[in-house]
Amino acid sequence: MTMQPTIKLLDQPTKYVFFTGKGGVGKTSVSTAVSIALADAGKKVLLVSTDAASNLDEMLGIELSNQPVPVPDVPGMFVLNIDPATAATDYRARVVEQMGSQASDQDIALVREQLSGACTTEIATFDEFSHLLAQGGAAYDHVVFDTAPTGHTLRLLSLPKAWSGFLEGNDRGASCLGPHSGLKMQEQLFNQALAALNNPALTTVVLVARPDKGALAEAARSSDELRELGLENQRLVVNAVFKRSDLNDPIAAAIEAIGQQALDEMPASLRPLAVDYIPLKAVDSVGLPALRGLLDPQPARSTGPASQAPSHLEYHGLSELVAELAKDERGLIMVMGKGGVGKTTIAAAIALGLVQRGKSVHLSTTDPAAHLAVTLNADVQGLSVGRIDPKVETQKYVDKIVASRAPTLTEDETALLIEDLRSPCTEEVAVFHAFSRVVSQARTSFVVLDTAPTGHSLLLMDATGAYHRQMVRAFEGKASDHIVTPLMRLQDAHYSKIILVTLPEATPVSQAAALQDDLRRANIEPFAWVVNKSLLATDTQDPLLRARLESERKQMARVADQTRHAVIVVPWTAEPPVGVAALTRLLD
Repeated sequence: MTMQPTIKLLDQPTKYVFFTGKGGVGKTSVSTAVSIALADAGKKVLLVSTDAASNLDEMLGIELSNQPVPVPDVPGMFVLNIDPATAATDYRARVVEQMGSQASDQDIALVREQLSGACTTEIATFDEFSHLLAQGGAAYDHVVFDTAPTGHTLRLLSLPKAWSGFLEGNDRGASCLGPHSGLKMQEQLFNQALAALNNPALTTVVLVARPDKGALAEAARSSDELRELGLENQRLVVNAVFKRSDLNDPIAAAIEAIGQQALDEMPASLRPLAVDYIPLKAVDSVGLPALRGLLDPQPARSTGPASQAPSHLEYHGLSELVAELAKDERGLIMVMGKGGVGKTTIAAAIALGLVQRGKSVHLSTTDPAAHLAVTLNADVQGLSVGRIDPKVETQKYVDKIVASRAPTLTEDETALLIEDLRSPCTEEVAVFHAFSRVVSQARTSFVVLDTAPTGHSLLLMDATGAYHRQMVRAFEGKASDHIVTPLMRLQDAHYSKIILVTLPEATPVSQAAALQDDLRRANIEPFAWVVNKSLLATDTQDPLLRARLESERKQMARVADQTRHAVIVVPWTAEPPVGVAALTRLLD
């Protein structure tokens, strides 16, 4: 008989439960543990991943599919992965089929071309998501959604409202998804999905955070935005709460104090929410025993020896990486990885290090949830800081298109064009154009780009590849020596250097390795790996932390096997790496 955890979230769960939060806080672990607990209690449960970079397959030891797959040794539990590429292929086929036999070959070819854009991938994912909310969940007692990191999740949850509003009364023209006549057939589905999301008796949103100021602030921002979308039924889970057992260990004392201060200063918008606290565990949440034990409210106990000395760790510091990068006079440095691994911190430190070596640097981000200005907390001579803001870029893109085409259109045609550009997928196109501009800036100076979490970055890379193929087709048979697409710049090792950031934990390392595989398939070779927040360089004697060091050693070895560059390690620090002084210390 499996022991049932006493987490209050499990007392009266709604049919639909969404887990969201800043990357790296443990959404996948907690959502999977909750799904297992519900199934162990006799419920039929479907766990759905909407994260393109999900590692559910590793955690559960199964192969994910876009169809429900039973979980071995967990009767009643099924897992489904909404794979963006598969969803897009199925979506294109459905739209073409909806055109009917009367459609000409020319019409079908036009629609296929319209559906080749990158935004189709996002809408196809949303289409699958809507079906689960409106109809597909009928066979299950509970449908649990393990979502992508916050920025992408908010985008996904806002789409039912956005598309319902866009389609209302709009029965003319064509968007990037093909004829509206095909899209209108889905309008009822979108409205049903919106109704399910906004029904507190059906849907709960669980904000997952760690006892960390940044993660809790992100949860508060998400909470506010979700309320604006009509999702009022919210809860909070604070994961990985650490309580020291060695009262004389300064590292353990610092970690506990930082966490307690973050909880004491929890944002006001989170305080009214029901909260569950999950203690930090000695092992990573991989495999059924670890997942079943995750929700146990009792503090974790380590059975390993506390006196074992840490083995010698050979690594290179961040300053050595910056010195290597500074040998060039210009170039693009893209910092990528799973959400929550510290990409923004590493990107800001690299940019600062280059400036300190006399370089001119532009630091920017494609992450909707990133706050570079907060991380730097000061103006630095020689460093400009920017952000690819989706809303700003979308408006600039719409204004540009309307200004270029309006002079040749009638008033009605202009109104139709503006209406068409109101479609949610316009944002994807606009962000890609902004990304392309930032990439091109590296021809004359250093550009350090802090990217969105892995799944969202992969969608951006998909757009880059789609644009490259489109340009190659357009110039087929013509002189094309002068064509340089963003993808070609990313493939040029002299122009671009990709830095993969990870934590010394199983999930972030696995996802960084998967990202590296995706990049290599696009003929982009990562330059180096950075392991952030390493405890191995400390002399902690706390039993729980010592137990986690064993896992950290294994992950360091995995990183060393993955990269062709020396491993760069940034040690854990008691002081949050915010501000020029703290970032400079990371470079020492």
